[in-house]
Amino acid sequence: MTGEDTKHLPLEDLHTAAGARFGAFAGWSMPLTYPAGVMKEHLHTREHAGLFDISHMKLFEVSGSAAAALLNRACPLDAGALEISQSKYTFFLNEAAGIIDDLIVTRLGDERFMVVANAGNAVTDEKHLRALAEDFDAKVDALDRVFLAIQGPEAWAALARAGIETGSLLFMHGIEPRQNWFMSRSGYTGEDGFEIGLPEADARNLVAKLLEDERVLWIGLAARDSLRLEAGLCLHGQDITPEIDPASAGLMWAIPKDVRAAGHFIGADALRAIVERGAAQKRVGLKPEGRQPVRAGAALFDADGNPAGHVTSGGFGPSAGHPVAIGYIHTALAKPGTRLFADVRGTKIPIEINSLPFTPHRYRKG
Repeated sequence: MTGEDTKHLPLEDLHTAAGARFGAFAGWSMPLTYPAGVMKEHLHTREHAGLFDISHMKLFEVSGSAAAALLNRACPLDAGALEISQSKYTFFLNEAAGIIDDLIVTRLGDERFMVVANAGNAVTDEKHLRALAEDFDAKVDALDRVFLAIQGPEAWAALARAGIETGSLLFMHGIEPRQNWFMSRSGYTGEDGFEIGLPEADARNLVAKLLEDERVLWIGLAARDSLRLEAGLCLHGQDITPEIDPASAGLMWAIPKDVRAAGHFIGADALRAIVERGAAQKRVGLKPEGRQPVRAGAALFDADGNPAGHVTSGGFGPSAGHPVAIGYIHTALAKPGTRLFADVRGTKIPIEINSLPFTPHRYRKG
C-alpha cells in the first residue's frame, strides 16, 4: 500500500501533538506509542485508564423489519433473542466456516442493531453485508464516527468526571447516550472499559476533558497488542483468519447451542461437520521459558522434534512478567502443561501450553 492510499485518523493532529510515533496498520497510519513508551502505557491501562483511538474500526447500523433475520444469516447468531442494549461477540463466516471477521453486534431497538467491525476487514465486511441485505427487508448504514476506547479500572470514574455516567451499563451492553453516540461496556484489554462512537466535534471535546484527568493517558497500538495478548484475545488476520474456523479457534462459546444445532447461517453445514469429526488443531496459550519473546510465525515442535503447530501472536507480557504467545497446536497435544519447543532463528526455545488468559479478566458483569 502506498503512502497516498494510507488512511488517517480524524484526530491525527491530537496524536501528533501528544508526541505519538506512527506506523502502518490495516491501511491506516496509527499511533504505535507515545512518549511514555509501551511498558508504561500497558501498565497504566491495567492500573488506571488508557485512552485509545480506534477510529480505524467501522460501525454499521443494520435496521429494518428483517434486520435480525439478516444478521442470523450473516452470523452464527440469534439476533432476535438479544435483549435491547445487549451485545454479542460473533463472526462473519465463509461457506467453509472460516472467519471472515469477528464482530460485536448490539441490539439498539426492535429493528435496529449496531455492528462493530475490524479495520482491515471494513471494506470486505460492508460489501458482504450489503450483498446479503439484498435478500432481506433491511438497510445497512456505514456510520462516520470517531471511535474511542477507554480501558482500565478507573475508566468509569474518568468518564463520570467528564460528565458521562456509566453506572447502570454492564459488560457486553451498549446504549445511545446522546444523539449520534454509541457507547458499549466492552473492549480489547481484559479490563473494565468502554468503547464510544461519536461525531468528531464531540470526540474532540470529550478527549480534552478526559486528558485533564491525570488518571487518563493516550495508549498506542503496541500496548493495545500486549494487553489483548495477555487477555488471550484474538487478532483477526493473525490468530483467526478466513482459513480458521471457530471450533479450531476455541470460540464455540460465542455460538448459542440452538444456533449450532439448527441455525441457517453461512458456513453452518461446514462448521457442524468440523465439530462432528473434531477440529484437527486448537488455539492455545503458550508460555516460553526465560525472557525471550517468541513471535508470530515461529514453528512449534514436540519433544521428539516432530512438527506440532505454529505461533500466531507473541510478545512480552508486562503485567504477566514473562513472554506470552498464542498459537495453534495439533489437538492431541493441546493440553495445558504440555512442553514443546519453538524455533526462533534456529534456536529451540522450550515453551509450555498455558491456559488463557495470562492475566485475569476484570469485566463489570454485575
